[in-house]
Amino acid sequence: MPRIFIISNRVGVPSKSRGVHPGGLEVALRTTLRRHACVWMGWSGGVKPAGETETRTVTHGNNSYIVTDLSEEDYQEYYNGFANRVLWPILHYRLDLAEFSRRDLSGYLRVNQHFADRLDGVLAPDDVVWVHDYHLVPLARALRERGRENRIGFFLHIPLPPPEILTAMPNHEKLIPSLTDYDLVGFQTDGDAANFARYLAAECGMPAHIRQSFDPGRRVMRIGTFPVGIAAETFQRCARRAGRSTFVKRVVQSVPGAIIIGVDRLDYSKGLPLRLEAFERFLTANPQWRGQVTYMQITPKSRSDVPEYAEVERAMDAAAGRINSTYGDVSWTPVRYTNRPYSRTALAGLYRSARVALVTPLRDGMNLVAKEYVAAQDPADPGVLILSRFAGAAAEFGASTLLVNPYDPEAVGAAIARAIAMPREERAVRHVKLFEALKRHDVAAWGDRFLATLAESAEPQRRHEPVQPLGTREAARAGNAAKGATASFLAWRAAPPTLPPRSVRSP
Repeated sequence: MPRIFIISNRVGVPSKSRGVHPGGLEVALRTTLRRHACVWMGWSGGVKPAGETETRTVTHGNNSYIVTDLSEEDYQEYYNGFANRVLWPILHYRLDLAEFSRRDLSGYLRVNQHFADRLDGVLAPDDVVWVHDYHLVPLARALRERGRENRIGFFLHIPLPPPEILTAMPNHEKLIPSLTDYDLVGFQTDGDAANFARYLAAECGMPAHIRQSFDPGRRVMRIGTFPVGIAAETFQRCARRAGRSTFVKRVVQSVPGAIIIGVDRLDYSKGLPLRLEAFERFLTANPQWRGQVTYMQITPKSRSDVPEYAEVERAMDAAAGRINSTYGDVSWTPVRYTNRPYSRTALAGLYRSARVALVTPLRDGMNLVAKEYVAAQDPADPGVLILSRFAGAAAEFGASTLLVNPYDPEAVGAAIARAIAMPREERAVRHVKLFEALKRHDVAAWGDRFLATLAESAEPQRRHEPVQPLGTREAARAGNAAKGATASFLAWRAAPPTLPPRSVRSP
């Protein structure tokens, strides 16, 4: 049976001591890892002197985990440098924060070649390769250079900006077109997919209109939209139980009035200082709510050695202190701000207890916090989601949330006031629509839908067939929930088609 190779920057190796909150990728891949025999490969998280790095394999159940160390030079150039100082800000529309260095680009390409070498040594001809996120954009090209003709798919978990922004990145022509070496390139939203198609049209001479497939030679590259979801009903049950826990009860009892909650990694893309400013505008414009509403912001630290992140941390500390000193008293602290991480179970209980969730990133690929908050609510008395129109989740939730512009603190403050005062009947109607949207893109179907689409591109008779755009609704129908997609993929795994010879050329 062909194996599924999952390649990502970090690997979620099963362990009881890895901390309280698994990463979003690990949560999204749980169903795939449970249903299929997988090999997950990536960086171990270890940094060692050059010449002392090693690659090791861990087996857990039906799955294997291959992790490789990085040298200090590789870590600084590939991870701290190009991935986080160039790609992360540019893909989040922040050209002003990008710090380009040719040395970092060389390190980024070198580490991708390193991953390709490790993968080439264990990959069988009929294995399927699924590459995740911006750290590994050129991996397929590196594998093609080694003569690999496997089915290779790529999924971008973060946004993809329009070509007007992408082309501002030095040497973009060496990196972005390498995505055409994948058989399937997946995005969170139709807008991201459209931006990629526009880039290919402008820079690579491909068709100007959005199509599901492009043919940069004799090998077809397909584009698809695959919104990442959550296990909505499972999370709802978890939140129901967690809401009765001693921890959640103690938190709720310590807070006078309603809770407004925000849960975000400490990152400049989340718009956190602007969010605190919006809450301050709310307190100024609505003095009747003082003492009756508490804003609880949970923000685990990340990449603290990056100056821009340290600046966000200083801004948050200053803003929270200013608001609490200006509006608080001995019986009420307006802002509870903590950098401590909490388990998904604890967060589920806090979500369920919060009247309002503030999810206002400046730009986000999807944002699963928004989905978890909706899933956690009591349908009889649900809370209100205030959501940035620049989060990927806005494409699914739409007007059933309170959509806001995170760059406008006054408007966000007005949305807080509206959410706090919203009648139960209106909240319940909105929640029904939101939960229906959650179920349409349940995470249990996400991986199989992607893999089934990747498998379809291996069918010779469909390689040059005209196709229609693959949007969010079409992607959901194509999978026919998890059952149909799983059957299609398993059938292909059992009897993979024989592909005609194909030549791969750079666009």
